Amino acid sequence: MGCGDFFFTLLITFSTTLITYNILISANAPLKQELPGPSTRSSLIVDPIIKMPFERSSSAKKRLFHTAVTASDSVYNTWQCRVMYYWYMKHKDGPNSEMGGFTRILHSGKPDKFMEEIPTFIAQPLPSGMDQGYIVLNRPWAFVQWLQKANIKEDYILMAEPDHIIVKPIPNLSKGGLGAAFPFFYIEPKKYESVLRKYFPEDKGPITTINPIGNSPVIVGKESLKKIAPTWMNISLAMKKDPETDKAFGWVLEMYAYAVSSALHGVGNILYKDFMIQPPWDTEIGKKFIIHYTYGCDYDMKGKLTYGKIGEWRFDKRSYDNVAPPRNLPLPPPGVPESVVTLVKMVNEATSNIPNWGS
Repeated sequence: MGCGDFFFTLLITFSTTLITYNILISANAPLKQELPGPSTRSSLIVDPIIKMPFERSSSAKKRLFHTAVTASDSVYNTWQCRVMYYWYMKHKDGPNSEMGGFTRILHSGKPDKFMEEIPTFIAQPLPSGMDQGYIVLNRPWAFVQWLQKANIKEDYILMAEPDHIIVKPIPNLSKGGLGAAFPFFYIEPKKYESVLRKYFPEDKGPITTINPIGNSPVIVGKESLKKIAPTWMNISLAMKKDPETDKAFGWVLEMYAYAVSSALHGVGNILYKDFMIQPPWDTEIGKKFIIHYTYGCDYDMKGKLTYGKIGEWRFDKRSYDNVAPPRNLPLPPPGVPESVVTLVKMVNEATSNIPNWGS
């Protein structure tokens, strides 16, 4: 382990032993200078779900963003990353695209055999035991390392996930110093105000300053993310160590940590509900840019959803945790929504064209 890695290991170890309100605030104090975004909080309190303008002058300079995906070296994460990268390449140079480079941030600490297929940055995992079995805690730590060590040419970052499929070219949805983020119905700052005030004290503003977002999908300025990421890491670790917070937030804990960290640094977000869909609940593609296949899709042969019960036809990424899905998965029966049909067709196209699939 190099000196830099040793230093950061000491840093995060120190952070987890001093998890108090004063530590979190003091960690943020020197990072509040020259942050982008509006100068007053009032503009962040109003409903920010707005329709974004896409028609720009052909002479306007593109505001490229770098797509970054954190992943482990598991079979499960790897096949998803390969499918995602295929569709990134397919749409990168399409109409209205402001998609720049791509990086898989591999937090296994060592190279794998897909380094030449997918542009990859090797990040070190958290020290053994620090994630307490919640592997997602490696995500903010991986971003901290990447942002500090990598040469990122673009001024904006799209934080994405392995189970995202890009449906069409993505423009830079951020605007005016604000990030652009998908609003999740289950991220509810007002409901959990008493818990969140441990990390976002009242002098920082109303609890509604915390947007109902996770860290993905989010397009945010690179310099803003460099300031947010260390706080996101420290708050994630602090939340996991606090029994009340851990119980309240469960598997979405680091999503709340990112939302709090963004608010602490004064970086508001446009809540862009057309950023992505999540089948089977979202049934149409429409103007969306990303399919997020986090939920299982189960149907009978008449096209009726049987969620909670294994269907006669199903597609669930968890069915392929130890082996990649085969090529040419069977298509859904008639009556299944467009979103699910499109998802399976896109997985099939990717697996049919990616060399050495299943290796």
